[in-house]
Amino acid sequence: MAQAFRGPDGNFGFGLGTLILLVNVVLVWGYSLGCHSCRHITGGRLKHFSKHPVRYWMWTKVSWLNARHMQFAWASLGTLMLSDLYIMLVASGAISDLRFFN
Repeated sequence: MAQAFRGPDGNFGFGLGTLILLVNVVLVWGYSLGCHSCRHITGGRLKHFSKHPVRYWMWTKVSWLNARHMQFAWASLGTLMLSDLYIMLVASGAISDLRFFN
């Protein structure tokens, strides 16, 4: 991951491709953590949330993601297609990676 934020001269830098892939990773991560099994792993089999405040906190965060599971699915699918297209165009030489820093 650290290599993704290095420019051609080795210093800190990033381009459009780095941002596209970073957004894709975040959305796929949100989709994965919002599944029903993660919700069950964090809060399943608890009779009293008050005795397990950390697990209750985790369960509420995963439940928030779970309520938006389908939105994360479609958004991550869209960024996956965009990532693939961008990488294909850069690799074929059709476009060059737009650099923001370095």
